[in-house]
Amino acid sequence: MSVGSFVFMLHSHLPYYRKAGMWPFGEENLYECMSETYIPLLNAISELYDEGIKAKLTVGITPILAEQLNDEHLQEGFIKYLDARIKAVSQDLERYPNPNVAHSQHLKYLAKYYFDWFTNIKDNFINKYNKNLITAFKKFQDLGCIEITTSGATHGFSPLLATDSNLNAQFKIGSDTTKRLFGKKARGTWLPECAYRQGYEYIGKDGQKKWRPAIEVTLANNDIEYFFTESHVIEGGNSIGNRRVIGVYGNIEYIPLPEREATGYDTYSAYWLPDAQVAVMGRNDRAGYQVWSAADGYPGDGCFREFHKKDDKSGMHYWRITSPTTDLGDKMLYDPVLAMSKVNENSDHYTTILYHMLNDYKKATGKHGLVMVSFDTELFGHWWFEGVEFIKQVIKKLNNYLPEIERQTAAEYLDKYPPTEAIQIPESSWGQGGHFWVWQNHLTEWMWPIIHACEKRMQDIADANQTIPQDKLKHRALNQLARENLLLQSSDWPFLITTWQAKDYATERFREHVKRFEKIATMIENNNIDDNYLKEIESIDNCFPVIDYRAYMSIEEGKIPQQEAKLQPLYQ
Repeated sequence: MSVGSFVFMLHSHLPYYRKAGMWPFGEENLYECMSETYIPLLNAISELYDEGIKAKLTVGITPILAEQLNDEHLQEGFIKYLDARIKAVSQDLERYPNPNVAHSQHLKYLAKYYFDWFTNIKDNFINKYNKNLITAFKKFQDLGCIEITTSGATHGFSPLLATDSNLNAQFKIGSDTTKRLFGKKARGTWLPECAYRQGYEYIGKDGQKKWRPAIEVTLANNDIEYFFTESHVIEGGNSIGNRRVIGVYGNIEYIPLPEREATGYDTYSAYWLPDAQVAVMGRNDRAGYQVWSAADGYPGDGCFREFHKKDDKSGMHYWRITSPTTDLGDKMLYDPVLAMSKVNENSDHYTTILYHMLNDYKKATGKHGLVMVSFDTELFGHWWFEGVEFIKQVIKKLNNYLPEIERQTAAEYLDKYPPTEAIQIPESSWGQGGHFWVWQNHLTEWMWPIIHACEKRMQDIADANQTIPQDKLKHRALNQLARENLLLQSSDWPFLITTWQAKDYATERFREHVKRFEKIATMIENNNIDDNYLKEIESIDNCFPVIDYRAYMSIEEGKIPQQEAKLQPLYQ
């Protein structure tokens, strides 16, 4: 007898790195995640399938990440990256053992471990996945092992976009890209940064009051049926923290919002939104925190690999966390066997937690409960090196020992247990304080007037060219303009500026896309397009190859179709 449902959602996203630097910011960030996260995850899904187990993971792959994984330049660059890693660790094999270096025999053992690991990743990429991870994810989608969800095309911060045409274009182009690459229209989406806003009233151009629809109306207009949000959005109270580690530097003053009152709702079910028939699923606080928290969750255990300390010659991670208070210079050497033993212990603990949560909920309410957890995919493997093995063991143990827990993709859960209530959720995100501060603050406020000006200019140019021009050069320029507009809207740029993780890089990338946008827009408006310049930019920013710039044509005020909600909101 079922005690409830478990939905495991992974959100995969990286900004557009193609031909925009290598290290410390640029293509190498993508290559690290390909080797440490995406290929190991595919291997885990494949190995489970070979054992007769469908993973039933919900895997979000943002359109801009999917385009990069599908790109030949980056595929070949990844092989070069792996060759460089293999060469570096081969030199470590020659360095050790060394009588002048403490524990050098163990360092040689670790060097051999990494040599085998990188060699295996390269073999998988070339021979098992034929250099294309998108094809591999599609295969497991078609086999019913995973469900692929979409997102905004370039992960634009939806609530802060000024025009409905630009908001719609993010999700239309994103949804179309997912369908093109995976052969199937995604039913669900990840709202970039989990950022949501309600509909609101404003004064239109004619001086009359107008209504701007809520985010879910745009989703419904693009046939998107559901999205995910944070636990505090459903339950009320304060956001408990962040899924990523944020270091705040400089003279940033963080002003939290007042704590919201408890709503009386929980995350053990999905809900309809009031303005369109779109469902929302909230991340289970306890089950999520147990995994993503570096301080209190599994990834912070001293047995696991230390992310921040690398060998000064090869760049290999030869050390373990040891303890949260241990200085980098005092870290103990990594032991893969000990780490795998700890993963086995953690997965036992986690599956037991899931069972008791769902069983206790059913006993208390008599209802079929849901535990949905959502994480950045890159947490597993890249940040928490052993994390992919944790996912695999959790799935395997649930399948073999706890069949009372229904493992389902998000769409499977909603098909079997559709929402019975509607709920109004507030403006929110996963960021500090649960609102928009991370992306809109005094360090980033200069960016938004520029973004809004580009939105309006893009819309005006699309309106002036409602019929695709016969001039192929102009048509190419219009489509490239649309690409640059999408790329400058990426939420990654203000995020990286606020957190100082890559402040200068993000500023430069944003300004670069704005400059390209403005130059191409001027060429179009003056009917004087430089073919050589256009070819140069097309060779760099080649994402969304079948984009249609007309996605940016203006949407008349009050003319956006709105669906009736199944139920009226139960609270405002």
